[in-house]
Amino acid sequence: MYGVRLAWADLPSDVRGWVGQVLGAEVVEAVSQPGGFSPGSADRVRTADGTRAFVKAVSSAQNPDSPGLHRREIGVLGTLAEVSAVPRLLDAYDDGDWVVLVVEDVEGTHPRLPWTAEELDRTLQAWADLATMPAPATWPALEVEVAGEFGGWRALMDGPPHGLDPWVAGRLDRLDALARRTLPRLAGDRVSHTDLRADNVLVDPGGDVRIVDWPWASRGAAWYDAAALLINVRWSGDLDVRPHLPAVRALGAGEEDVLGVLAGLGGFFLQASRRPPAPGLPTLRAFQAAQASAAVQLLRELGI
Repeated sequence: MYGVRLAWADLPSDVRGWVGQVLGAEVVEAVSQPGGFSPGSADRVRTADGTRAFVKAVSSAQNPDSPGLHRREIGVLGTLAEVSAVPRLLDAYDDGDWVVLVVEDVEGTHPRLPWTAEELDRTLQAWADLATMPAPATWPALEVEVAGEFGGWRALMDGPPHGLDPWVAGRLDRLDALARRTLPRLAGDRVSHTDLRADNVLVDPGGDVRIVDWPWASRGAAWYDAAALLINVRWSGDLDVRPHLPAVRALGAGEEDVLGVLAGLGGFFLQASRRPPAPGLPTLRAFQAAQASAAVQLLRELGI
């Protein structure tokens, strides 16, 4: 349940030619990568002389907001150039419409779905290492970036939709209050990916974890991404997340913080899933509905 992408062959010839110039030879193979919701391309490419890279490109014709996200990621990857867990940006292209990133190709695969305990442990450890890093002061503040999302329950309270889960309907006030109490707790000065899930994680053959796709990077609490990742874990299957909660708490999360993140994001996903389809993103609303269901399941399991 991911987005619909452009193929390499759909890119303008001058964009494809520029990639070849950056890599030093013509691209002879491009394999589209699944996952994520950008309507642009995302390809592992190989040139005539065997050089490999990962290339993603988008224009405003696919979605008016996507080029801005690519531009934002270019800046983030430049900041994280010396961080081994983050693939290196090799070059970038921006003609005012098309925006293209050429990034180090990481030999690895996404975590298996459903998540396994071993790969979740490795990912949480990799995130713990990244989360010790101070974020640039110029990055957006996390608690500001997600303030609208954490107001999702209030929007649902103002107009409860038909067919709302009775368990949710009976707790709207409580869920809204929990999300709002947690929002200021997200303030901090650590690196936050803000969109950590399986399709943004690569595990190499040696078991090392690399974190990819950084357009939403923010400055905030070290534990936010680890808590938010649990929704992706529950969405993918039935792995018990409770043995992994100490890893989240070790990053500074208080007793109520994990529940607060689940509540904040659950309200956002539920409210967003009921909006009209997003341009160029035909599968997004169904994905958001599934994420909302996973967040609610976790809230019930963890005892709100």
